[in-house]
Amino acid sequence: MRKCLRCGAEMQEGCTVKVEGAGYGVVLSTEENKLFSGRIGKPRVAICPKCGEVSLYLEDVSKLNG
Repeated sequence: MRKCLRCGAEMQEGCTVKVEGAGYGVVLSTEENKLFSGRIGKPRVAICPKCGEVSLYLEDVSKLNG
C-alpha cells in the first residue's frame, strides 16, 4: 500500500503510463545514451483518489541493485 506524500491517503496502485497517439510506452533505464541496454523496467503509477497526486514507481527494483 502506498500512501500519498501530499495528503496521506491510500493511493490506487497498479496503474500505467500510456503515451497518447503512439504505441511506444515508457521504459526506465540506467543508461541515458543507449537505446536498449540498461533497461530496468516499465514504470507503474499510483494515483491518490483524494487529491489527485500521481506517483511513478518501479515494482521490481532488483535490477537497480545488481
